[in-house]
Parts: sequence; structure tokens; C-alpha cells
Amino acid sequence: MYILGIETSCDETGCSIVEDGRIIHSNVIASSLKDHAKYGGVIPEIASRRQLEFINIVVQESLSQAGLRWTDIDAFSVTSHPGLIGSLLVGISFAQGLSLALNKPLILIDHIKAHLYANFLTFKGQKQEIPDLPCIGLVVSGGHSNIYQIKDFKNFKLLGQSRDDAVGEAFDKVAKILELGYPGGPLIDKLAKQSKGQRIPLKCAAFPDSFDFSFSGIKTAVLYYLKAHSHDPDFNKADLAFSFQESIIEVITRKTIDACLKTKNKAIVIGGGVAANSCLRHHLTEEAKTRGIKVFFPPMILCTDNAAMVAGLAYYFKSDRVTE
Repeated sequence: MYILGIETSCDETGCSIVEDGRIIHSNVIASSLKDHAKYGGVIPEIASRRQLEFINIVVQESLSQAGLRWTDIDAFSVTSHPGLIGSLLVGISFAQGLSLALNKPLILIDHIKAHLYANFLTFKGQKQEIPDLPCIGLVVSGGHSNIYQIKDFKNFKLLGQSRDDAVGEAFDKVAKILELGYPGGPLIDKLAKQSKGQRIPLKCAAFPDSFDFSFSGIKTAVLYYLKAHSHDPDFNKADLAFSFQESIIEVITRKTIDACLKTKNKAIVIGGGVAANSCLRHHLTEEAKTRGIKVFFPPMILCTDNAAMVAGLAYYFKSDRVTE
């Protein structure tokens, strides 16, 4: 069964064709990132206008790369929520048109849950270990920081989430404070590696009896520290980036491992753009190993927004017109 998926929740325009919910035959992504970089964040109107320009080209290219015809497609899927309203409308409207024109089912998919499903996909001709269910799912991106218990692909239980900034948003804002550029995550990760490990006392809110996060306070702490110490002779911006990143990753790692232990799960799947962060990959993998827990990260290309995760998850709702 071939499902064509469309993803337009933020600034990317993605289309992918996935076979039987597992095998990726094509995964095309057009990004308008360079148009937003000078503003230090995504401008919704620019994003949706670029998606209007890109979407037909991206869909046609995805079909071409897969070596398939329209008659080979069994169903369409599209991100329905959450996301930027204008961007979502572009993708949903295009997918509705395809569904009506070809008389094929249209399946609406939750973007956050799809990020976690990226761990269950494999590119055509490649082999990849697939996580066992049930497991714990951690979504860390520019818009979301959520921990789920996943019993099956229709049963996600939210255990914790950010009470303010998403983790990726915190990275972007701190990168702006440090005048590094946009997007902030990769830039802070790179700068932190230049530190010699000099730790500055920065902390995230603990919420000891909850799996919730808070990243707003540490962002403010970075700002105040920079204002107070930027002219000190021994000030090192790399140390500040290192300390911020370590504090963020430590709390994410601790709460995700705790969620595993409390629910007696032995596997963690990670999704979202921050899943590409080298510090998170190292700390979470090493800590989980000491507890006998397996950690799964998607390939780098599937960490950020993509349509393969949308088409893949839709397979489990193939008898439905709409998913929750």
C-alpha cells in the first residue's frame, strides 16, 4: 500500500511516498529557512507564501523519485495540526484536492505524534532496527517538548510537556542573545564543543513530582549572566553555551529516563529537530544504557519536519478518513 504524505506545518514543504507504513520511496523537502534567518525566526506569512510556490513542484518530484504514477497511490495523508494556520491550510487544501480528484482516502495526521513515528521508518534498500512497543516517546523541537507513553500507534498518553518555551525555542532565543544567528540549536551545539568544560551555574526549573519542563527561566538566566559578566577578562561565550546546553539536556535526560522507569518501559524513541543535538544523543544514550534501556533516534534527515513520518503513521489509520 502506497501512501503519499504532505507536511506543511511550519516553514518546510515536504512530500513523501511510503510503502506499507515502513519503506520510504521518496522524501522531498523544500525549505524557506534562508528567508527567515534574517528575522531570527519563522515569519508565518513568508512561510505560507513559499509553500504555495513549492508544493506542486515538491509533490511532482516525490512521485517522480518514487517511480510511481498517480494510479499507484492508495491514499493521501497530510499534517492537520499543530502548526502555523496559513501553512497548514496550504497542505490540507492541496491534499484535499488530490483526494477528491483521484477519489482516494485522505487521512489527517497529528504532527507531534508523527515525529515519533520517524523511528519506525526505513529508506528503500536499507535496514534499520525497529523499536518494540510499548515505549516512551520524547518530542523535542522548536515548538514542542513532550513526553508520551506509546502503547500502540493509536494510543499515545501524554506524561509531560513544557509549561512555557519549547526546548528548540529556548535554543533559538539563547542563540539570539549570544548573537550566534538562526536557527540556534546547531550553532549552540557547535559553540559548546569549543568550551573546556567550565560550568556556569545555570539551572532549569525542576518540578520534581512531574514530567513537565520549563525552559523560560534558564533563557533569562543566560541573558542576565551575559549582561553581568560579558566584560570580565575570563568571560568565554563557549562556556556559557556549554553550560546552557548541559543544563537543558540534563533535565530532559533525567525526566525521560524517569518516565521509562515509572512506566516500566525498556525503550525510548526520540523525535523533532533537537533530536539531532549531539549532546542529547550522547547523554541520553549513555544514561539509558546504565539502566538497560534502548534509545532510538531517527536518521538526521527525519529529525526535522518531513512528510515521510506523516505518510508512515497514516498507514495505521488507513480505514479512517480522519485521525485524532
